[in-house]
This record gives sequence, structure tokens and C-alpha cells, in this order.
Amino acid sequence: MLSDKLKEETKSNHQQLEKVMVGKLRAIRSKEEYADVLKLFYGYFGGLEMEINKVIDASLLPDNADRRKTQSLADDLQSLGAAVPVKASGDDLPVLTSHLQAIGALYVIEGSTLGGKIISKMMQQQLALRDNELTFFTSYGNNTEQMWDAFKDALNYQATNPEQEAVVIAAANQTFLKFGEWFKSRSS
Repeated sequence: MLSDKLKEETKSNHQQLEKVMVGKLRAIRSKEEYADVLKLFYGYFGGLEMEINKVIDASLLPDNADRRKTQSLADDLQSLGAAVPVKASGDDLPVLTSHLQAIGALYVIEGSTLGGKIISKMMQQQLALRDNELTFFTSYGNNTEQMWDAFKDALNYQATNPEQEAVVIAAANQTFLKFGEWFKSRSS
């Protein structure tokens, strides 16, 4: 199954990104620092979602519109009284010119919802945040695993041969790498 291959083939890049993020998240001690991290997510995911929307639609992923994260990030930033930053573009993002590349990028975004459950609890403990300041990390709430499973099911039917699988895997790896670069270059 493609979802299993993706997990294995992106493991190294995923772990590198996770290491940077977890350290940054654990160091957060104020709502302002939390907002700064949300701005990083907003900038990258916002630009990424714009590129994804150019090449994927409901015919390829029926619940595509329900999987957008940019608005919840903007809502959290507004609840925190923080400005919404510009979105990533150009070389800051992976190249997405096909639905297969978009599915690879979505693998990264959708996978983040699983970690979001843990992060939301950590942020709640560290900062006593309100629910309207955690909508991005709480994402699908009690439906997170169901949404992840539905995404993996759709993912597993997108690529029908090894060449197509390689395109999806390469896009996912590029998405992890570019997000890591974005995060590092804009973190203090």
C-alpha cells in the first residue's frame, strides 16, 4: 500500500522536521511565542494549500475542501490578537504540478493532524489556552483518526504503478524538507 511506503520512505525527513518542531514547541512559554509558531504553520500551509488547490479537487479527493488548515490557523491567530502573515510561495514550497504531487504534499499536512492532538494537549498544559486558540492543532477533534484513515484510503488509490508512487513519495519528501527549511529560516 502506498500509505505504508510513504511512511517508510519519508521517515528520515519526517523525523528531522519533527525534532526541530518539538523542540520549538516545548520551549514556548507565552501566547506570543505560540502565535509565532502558528504564523510559521500559516505561512507554509497557506502557500502549500494554494498550490494543492490548483491541481486537486473533489473528484480526486471528495472531502478536499474539509481538509484545509489555513482558516483554522488564521482563526487561532485572530483569537490570540496576532497578525496573519504572508503565505509562502515560489522556492519556499515544493513543486506541485500534478494531483500525484499534491497527494504527496497532503500526506504531510494530513499527517500533522495526528501530532496535533498531542501538541494541543501540550500547549493547553503550558499556556492554559482556550479552545478557540487551539483549533488548528485540535483539527478534526474526535474524528482525527477517521479522517486520517479516509485520507489513506484515498491516497492508496491515487497511484497505480511504481512510477506514480515515486512521484507521490518525492513530493512528500520535498514537502517535509521545504517545511523544515521554512521553519528553521524563520525561527528565532
